[in-house]
Amino acid sequence: MGKPWLASIEYIRGVAMLGVVAIHAGSQYLLLNPTPNVHLVALFEVVSRFSVPIFFFVSAFGLFYRMDLNAPFDYGKFLRRRFKAVLIPYLLWSTFYLVHDNWYHGWQLFPDFDYAAEIYAFGLAKYHLYFMVILIWFYVLMPAMIFFVKRMTPARLLLLLVAQVAFDYWSSYCAGASENLFMKWRLNWLVLHYVFVFVFGGVLAVNSQRFFAWCAAHKKRVGATFLVALTALTGWYYWLIYVRGFSAEAAVNTAHQLSPPGIFYTIAASLFLFTLFQFGRLPAPLKTFLSVLGKNSSFVYLAHPLTITYLTIGLGKLGLIMTATNALIFYAATVVVTLSVKLMLTRFVQAFR
Repeated sequence: MGKPWLASIEYIRGVAMLGVVAIHAGSQYLLLNPTPNVHLVALFEVVSRFSVPIFFFVSAFGLFYRMDLNAPFDYGKFLRRRFKAVLIPYLLWSTFYLVHDNWYHGWQLFPDFDYAAEIYAFGLAKYHLYFMVILIWFYVLMPAMIFFVKRMTPARLLLLLVAQVAFDYWSSYCAGASENLFMKWRLNWLVLHYVFVFVFGGVLAVNSQRFFAWCAAHKKRVGATFLVALTALTGWYYWLIYVRGFSAEAAVNTAHQLSPPGIFYTIAASLFLFTLFQFGRLPAPLKTFLSVLGKNSSFVYLAHPLTITYLTIGLGKLGLIMTATNALIFYAATVVVTLSVKLMLTRFVQAFR
């Protein structure tokens, strides 16, 4: 008998997508406003920092939730299905952004072979595509992920977390610039930056019944932990600004998801959102909204930078300044326009079937 479908996973994907768009809308706000509101920057760029790593969490949870670890693993079949769902869209969207942006800037439409290879290998065609490169590497390494998940104990999971914090700290704050392409672009492909959250999602999925029971019994504790983790990350951001004298942009680039507080914030957010969506009493309209977001999250994730580009052009032609109010409208418009395009495309395709 198959395991029941989990709406909570779909809802988390929708919320994570909103977070990714917030980060990139916030980047436009920082770019176009020399004196940004630091509190709005915190909302865009710090509160939403769980959004990228939590995608790895739910991806692993979804994979391991329906997997029988005692059955033989058909690696070839797995890769064919995953690559069809991820690799082909990655290559198509990378090519689209590469050609579009070069055309937009008046550059050569397609670069030479060596540079093109670097772009495709490290997700450089657009600033958000590195996520898909890392996800593809996780798929390639799936036998190793299964090996670790099957043998993971609470003590080993804790050791893995300690190793994760240490490695991410070194990679983020200690490792210098390098001419070696694999080191230079390590944040764009190296799964070691996110291996804990992926394995953590897999372990919880394999032990889903105990995990569900634990969440239901500790809802208040999960919520309190999330608030503590959020306070720690945002508190560090404000300390960097008001005590250390960092700019908002520098503070954001320091208090990110790979920092020690950022890692714990990701874990706390994963548990909190799962508990909220699995056991919380959500109004029916909110469930419908989250479901629509989750079902269309992949397209919105892939296409929203294009929307950001042309909305930014529109702001310039209208002579509008990226104030805090306009930044919020800009963010909402990015989500609404991109989601509306996806829904219209879906209806158009269905009409011709």
